Amino acid sequence: MLQVGMVLEGKVTGITKFGAFVALPEGKSGLVHISEIANTFVNDVHDYVQDGQTVKVKVISIADDGKINLSIKKAEAPEAAPRPSRPARPYSQPQQRYAGARAPMPRANGPTNDASFEDKLKHFMQESDSRMADNKLYADHRTRRRSR
Repeated sequence: MLQVGMVLEGKVTGITKFGAFVALPEGKSGLVHISEIANTFVNDVHDYVQDGQTVKVKVISIADDGKINLSIKKAEAPEAAPRPSRPARPYSQPQQRYAGARAPMPRANGPTNDASFEDKLKHFMQESDSRMADNKLYADHRTRRRSR
């Protein structure tokens, strides 16, 4: 009896543009969707599997109507180990494009010396509005020059 989570070997019986059909033990078959073929982008299923090839698959779901969804990439991957956490990076100032463009963002005096979300958002919006105005002024200036 097939159950979700089982890893089995099966034979590829058909390939379509959206995946590959795999014959399983007990006379059943399932679909390996193109997104479950490999851990990289798959443009063409034929690049990864061929008709008649034996593949290791993991049962990822069994629908009420009997459709079996399989995954090759999850069968090959070791069981999910906890990811190592990244070291926390302190908030850093974005690099200015040219010297003296804008004043650096003031920092809030908190226990972590980081600006609060609201302060960051306010600064971002001000910076965005300022850049949009600069871009509009530059575009208007260029348009005026062309029309002469």
